[in-house]
Amino acid sequence: MASDPLYYGDYLQLGKILDAQHLESSKKGTAAHDEMLFIIVHQTYELWFKQILWEVDGAIRILNKDAVEEKALGKAVAHLERVVSIQRVLMQQIDVLETMTPLDFLDFRDDLFPASGFQSAQWRLIENKMGMRPHDRHASTKTAYTSRFSDEDKMTVEASEKSASIFSLIESWLARTPFIEFGDFDFWEAYRGAVSRMLASDKSLIEGHPTLSGSEKEGQLENLRHTEIHFEALFDEKQYQNLIETGEKRLSHQALKAALLIHLYRDEPILHLPFRLLHVLGDVDENFTNWRYRHSLMARRMIGTKIGTGGSSGHEYLRKAAQHNKVFSDLVNLSTFFIPRSELPTLPKEVVEQLGFHWNLG
Repeated sequence: MASDPLYYGDYLQLGKILDAQHLESSKKGTAAHDEMLFIIVHQTYELWFKQILWEVDGAIRILNKDAVEEKALGKAVAHLERVVSIQRVLMQQIDVLETMTPLDFLDFRDDLFPASGFQSAQWRLIENKMGMRPHDRHASTKTAYTSRFSDEDKMTVEASEKSASIFSLIESWLARTPFIEFGDFDFWEAYRGAVSRMLASDKSLIEGHPTLSGSEKEGQLENLRHTEIHFEALFDEKQYQNLIETGEKRLSHQALKAALLIHLYRDEPILHLPFRLLHVLGDVDENFTNWRYRHSLMARRMIGTKIGTGGSSGHEYLRKAAQHNKVFSDLVNLSTFFIPRSELPTLPKEVVEQLGFHWNLG
């Protein structure tokens, strides 16, 4: 059957989109010129949030299985790499918003109360689907972070707290990683021996360094002792579990071991894609931190020490949230436990063959 030709404006629903900017300031008389910019930037944020959720949900569907095939893992990496690209756009939008001066903002700011970014349900869904838990958040008040939502949005956001998140799925996926023990090869014991040799070598270098003074040597040795303490907690599973219970760590011990294996032997073909997945998760976490911090600087510039329209402390709340609201800190902080490639335990031939997609023609 013949159909009418598809028209550009109809396909994109431009009639709805371009008629969605209704200035509150115009209801009281003369419209504030920069309120149009303010609305469009925030509407665009919400559109990008929708796309981020689309990509995150795609990654969740791939990872939410007992076994994740390499081809599927590549798709999950692609979804999350697209999120990273979108995050760059989110940062750039602040540049556009900052063409509005503080006095321009004051022309319509009072008309916005009590609406604020606190009421962005999509942003909270992103945080929850990435793996942020309610008690991980920096609290602006004693009330729940969902208290400012409509009943419908509150129900949707709270339901997302109970669903599978990127963090929980990555933790399970890491815990299933093979090669931690393979035949006679025990990665953890081999790695522990390499760490002991590295620390002993570092101590000898400090003690025998010809240009360091006595006080400088003592300072360097003190730093080395702190490093040794970190490694002791890593190798003692009970100590590590205590760190989880106190909130200093979140990733399970088994998952952390696998993440270290992937990072340290990332040059092995079969581990390169898992490395990219862990790396992009660190990028996503870091970019959201940078975006929150940039937002806090903009708030300070725009409103100084005034409270935010949603009742928070404005700049101060946003700054603390940027420091506190993170999901993948354990992955980002893994570099604490890296050792030079030259010190890596040599892998047995049979392990190298498995890691290298070994194909036996016979």
